[in-house]
This record gives sequence, structure tokens and C-alpha cells, in this order.
Amino acid sequence: MAEVHMPHAAHDDGDRNPGVHHETTDVNISGILLFGVGLIVSAVLIYFVVWVLFKYFESREARRVAPEYPLAATQEVRLPPEPRLQTNPRGDLQDLRAQEDQILNSYGWIDKNTGVVRIPIEEAMKLVVQRGLPARQGAK
Repeated sequence: MAEVHMPHAAHDDGDRNPGVHHETTDVNISGILLFGVGLIVSAVLIYFVVWVLFKYFESREARRVAPEYPLAATQEVRLPPEPRLQTNPRGDLQDLRAQEDQILNSYGWIDKNTGVVRIPIEEAMKLVVQRGLPARQGAK
């Protein structure tokens, strides 16, 4: 019992299998390097060919004149039908207000045949104060 059994005693594996070494023919390094260089060269060549092709297409497109259609050439200034979108809503509102102010502050005919006229709003308010508002005769 005093003897201790050591199954994995320290011993050199090289002594047991002297012919075993790592394999030196697994990978062909020069073949891989040549393949990588060939891949890079072909990528640069393809890039150059595509660049030349695009430059050719660009110059060909620059020389090409777009055909003008006869119906479209005559309608360059044609406006779309009403109602149109406002391009300057603030300016349109200012124009409307200026037109309304001009109507409210000027004399003009409403209907010439019946003799109805328009007077400035200030004059109309003065006349209402002087004459009073009309009232109904039968109202109590």
C-alpha cells in the first residue's frame, strides 16, 4: 500500500513515437500568395475596364440630344386648370387685403342701372350716426 500508482508519469512522448512530426505539405503558401495577387490584379483590371466603360457611356449621353416632342414644345407656358396651388400664400393674402381696403375706402358703382353706389366706410359710419339705423314700422 505504500506504493503510489502514477498512470501518467512524466515521460517524453518523443521517446515513444520518434517518427511522428508535424506535416509540412498541408498548405502551399506560394500558391495562396499567387492566388491573392492574381485576385487583386484581376480586381484592379475589372475596376479599370468598368471605369472606362462608364466614361464612354457618359460621353455618349452628353452628345445625345433629347428629342423634343411637337405637342410638348408648344405648351411650355400652359398653366394647369383651376384651382392651382398657391406658391406665395402670404403675398396672396396681402393682395386680397389691399384689394378689400381699396373697395372699403373708395367710391364706386355697384349697379349703374339702379343707381346703387359704394361709399367709403368712414363716410357710411358718419351717415349712420347722423341718420340713425332704420327701424321697422310695425315692430313693438
